[in-house]
Amino acid sequence: MGLFKTYSEKEVKRVMPIVKKINELEGEISKLTDEELRAKTVEFRKELENGKTLNDILPEAFAVVREASKRVLGMRHFDVQLIGGIILHQGRIAEMKTGEGKTLVGTLPVYLNALTGKGVHVITVNDYLAKRDSEWMGKLYKFLGLTVGLAIAGMDPDAKRKAYACDVTYGTNNEFGFDYLRDNMVIYKEQAVQRELNYAIVDEIDSILIDEARTPLIISGHANQSSDLYKKANDFVRILTPKIIVEEDIKDEEQLEDNEKYDYIVDLKAKSASLTGKGIKKAEEFFRIDNFNDLDNSEIVHHVNQALRAHGVMKKDIDYMVKDGEVLIVDEFTGRIMYGRRYNNGLHQAIEAKEGVKIADESKTLATITFQNYFRMYEKLSGMTGTAMTEEAEFREIYNLDVISIPTNKPMVRNDQNDVIYKNENAKYRAIVKSVKEANEKGQPVLVGTVSIEKSEKLSKILKQEGIKHNVLNAKYHEQEAEIIAQAGKFGTVTIATNMAGRGTDIMLGGNSEYLARQEMRKLKYTESQIEEAMAFNETDNQDVLNARAKFRELVQKYEEEIKDEKEKVIAARWFKNYWYRKT
Repeated sequence: MGLFKTYSEKEVKRVMPIVKKINELEGEISKLTDEELRAKTVEFRKELENGKTLNDILPEAFAVVREASKRVLGMRHFDVQLIGGIILHQGRIAEMKTGEGKTLVGTLPVYLNALTGKGVHVITVNDYLAKRDSEWMGKLYKFLGLTVGLAIAGMDPDAKRKAYACDVTYGTNNEFGFDYLRDNMVIYKEQAVQRELNYAIVDEIDSILIDEARTPLIISGHANQSSDLYKKANDFVRILTPKIIVEEDIKDEEQLEDNEKYDYIVDLKAKSASLTGKGIKKAEEFFRIDNFNDLDNSEIVHHVNQALRAHGVMKKDIDYMVKDGEVLIVDEFTGRIMYGRRYNNGLHQAIEAKEGVKIADESKTLATITFQNYFRMYEKLSGMTGTAMTEEAEFREIYNLDVISIPTNKPMVRNDQNDVIYKNENAKYRAIVKSVKEANEKGQPVLVGTVSIEKSEKLSKILKQEGIKHNVLNAKYHEQEAEIIAQAGKFGTVTIATNMAGRGTDIMLGGNSEYLARQEMRKLKYTESQIEEAMAFNETDNQDVLNARAKFRELVQKYEEEIKDEKEKVIAARWFKNYWYRKT
């Protein structure tokens, strides 16, 4: 450590006396019976009622959670996890390296703050993680006498209200935001499902509060009925000849030439599409009008413009997908399908006409809020991520949150290299492919992270041309997300993933025994719901479920033995290559 300490090092040093107190209490707390340990929750609540603060009871409460975790989950919090828990309780952001156990860290401030009875919201990036953590960590909270709820899409209002009334409520950022909007549309207060917005811990906080900060959550209602004009505009655009511009600027003489040769110009950089003079004449003939740009023809102009965008700018399997007769938006940052969201201003209907699926009625906005505005309403906000220092200034300015880098439990052996800047995108792709090829020839597993589904598809195409076998993880393969990412550590495996894919799934060198066991259970004719039950953590006395869990554990143990040799091969191949790259 250098002569001058960083801000994070100073703040970590500041909380070390609290960590020391927690450790001093461990011997005393470990002697308590299960009943005595549970009784501590009642005792803490009485102390709070009698005037003590959360900070007063923090050392003992954290010591109780650590002991309960040892008994229920078989995991003991390390000192660095205690530090992370204290930082989160203080309403700050804990930056913790991947694999340092952020899920377990969250149990400490969640329990402490839930003692007030005002509710704690634990926000994750997808329903899978919300459900998993509510069951897995929920066992710990229930052991200590707290109630745990899960708020996910598709629940009826009564079930949601019950979930939000719990001491601890798990869910996704989307669902919490939409529930807030729906609550503001109810007629009677009793119909609302959420309580006061007391305390939230946001997992992958940089993704939700920075990357998606200004993404609006919108609840729409029916407006005008969808007209045949979308189909007619689509039929018109289909017969036109486009010119696609990727990067270069157009000179005046080229523009004049294009007006005579092409019907419309698509500028991919500006994401725009517009008719040329030739195209306008064709539009006037097709729609049998005298002047295309006349104010009386504004509705036709609007529908044609949206059809041009749908055909020229919006790309299938990059910007959107068609699944079960429905057009679904793909998030450009995460590669995930954005269920329940639609493009506005008639663009979604234009895409539906283009793809030949049922055109939905147009809608109008009834309620909307951005994640930024929603999360700023919480009385106290904190979060965890592996990458927050790069957005430290934004967190301070927008949310008044500071970022503390938590030291790792063991010294870092991973080499986090500096960014390499390339002159253009092609040079970058050549360098990536070269590195992937070199690593793959040795058998090193390679994970390449991309910022969008478009980039992952482009890189996949190049790797195919080079004959490099690989897996692609993006919105098209959303259902297999966890399984693909879990096997990214196998010998000789190359995986391309969008930046959000697979979060919360462990990449194990040699392979992930849990997911191999899952595949084996499918072969043994277990249904998906039976496998989910076998992997779940909720309490049950259903014998079939208990038998499935026993079978699952048996298979996990079997594959752990088989993976040992492959793990050694991966280590011998000099570890695991991990490349993340951004748009140039």
